[in-house]
Amino acid sequence: MESKAERPNIVLINCDDLGYGDVGCYGSKVNHTPGIDYLAENGMRCTSFYMASPVCSPSRGAMMTGCYPPRIGFESFEGEWVLFPGQGVGLNRNEITIAKILQNAGYRTKLVGKWHCGDQEEFLPVNHGFDEYYGLPYSNDMGRQVFKENFPPLPLISGKTVIEEQPDQRTITERYVEQCRLFLRENKERNFFLYLAHMHVHLPLYAGEEFVKKSVNGDFGACVEAIDWSVRVILHELRQLGLEEKTLVIFTSDNGGRGDHGGSNAPLRGKKGTTWEGGQRVPCIFYWPGHIAPRQICDELISSLDFYRTLAQLGQGEMPENIKNDSLDIRRVIFDNEKSPRESFFYYIMGNLEAVRDREWKLHVAKDGKTVKLLYHIVDDPGENENVYDSYPEVVRRLEGKLAECREELGDSIQGIKGKQVRSIGRVDNPHPLTEYDVNHPYVVMMYDREEVG
Repeated sequence: MESKAERPNIVLINCDDLGYGDVGCYGSKVNHTPGIDYLAENGMRCTSFYMASPVCSPSRGAMMTGCYPPRIGFESFEGEWVLFPGQGVGLNRNEITIAKILQNAGYRTKLVGKWHCGDQEEFLPVNHGFDEYYGLPYSNDMGRQVFKENFPPLPLISGKTVIEEQPDQRTITERYVEQCRLFLRENKERNFFLYLAHMHVHLPLYAGEEFVKKSVNGDFGACVEAIDWSVRVILHELRQLGLEEKTLVIFTSDNGGRGDHGGSNAPLRGKKGTTWEGGQRVPCIFYWPGHIAPRQICDELISSLDFYRTLAQLGQGEMPENIKNDSLDIRRVIFDNEKSPRESFFYYIMGNLEAVRDREWKLHVAKDGKTVKLLYHIVDDPGENENVYDSYPEVVRRLEGKLAECREELGDSIQGIKGKQVRSIGRVDNPHPLTEYDVNHPYVVMMYDREEVG
């Protein structure tokens, strides 16, 4: 295992709606991703890595806190699947994020990109452990579009301040990368945690002209290749600064892809917004030259939940006392290719507990609020094609026992069970949107011209 005396810098790259089959090292034949493939060729590529939700707000809140969404009150947002502009709910100020742990341990912290854990001031990243923030506070389809004029103008934020409304989305990735490069240069002499949360490949699809011209997979491929360009720029900057061997880079996605507009979750079943594998099993690559051996493939069951404890340990940060989480330390998996300490993973959509998997099997018990009986040998059948529920009653009983324990602790809306170990979502009085449409404002883009939402 890595020595605790060596604290790495950490760069966490989190894409939006990037599916399991959308990059070359995970099987894509249409998206050109040499930078991401380089990470995999020279690091560890994970094949059984899961986000804690198949949609963005609960996924991101879970990753930041190491908690299943219901534990932090993120099972739903006043009845919505995700947070919308101007809502009075968000990540509770009492929650301790991984950014806060690392900040307290002496790291300089910055989030560049999508937050989506609340847009009211007390929920913003700078109040949750990030020294700096630059980006869109929620999804890029939550601005004014040609067919959806009811949303306020899309805000681009620096710190707590809206610095632009309705920005040209084709420029966003380049602007994000510029912010990352400046942050790396300014903090080359100290430990840092940089969280780059891409806009891509969430709908609507806007990429720079050079990426569009080169893509063989339309605008979707152009957006994927813009992500890849960002990876190559960040690696180049780390090398130029002499920081590559001092920095752990993690590449992943917030949930599975939509499976349309050129995207793919192959060979998995399902898509974003479902608890099939395609909704929550996503790419994940760990890269740290001299510390993680090249060309490793990890088939172990791990989750974004595990970033919390693992990064805290690597950064010599103090875990919060008396605040329960669901994170496990996976350092031995990453550095020594050992067995994962995670024995089970639970699949929630909103407050509905729909499935569980262990090291070998996955049991579905609900879909769309209705009971189902589906069992798959998920190791040999990741596409969830052959239901063997009737053939393995002892496996079903064992996994149902795990579900019962989870319901007691975290709850299950389908069965009307309130969890005993859940906390409240954050709330503010008199919430308001960050922006308001002004007919006299000279917006660069008055309304985004694509009739796409993600």
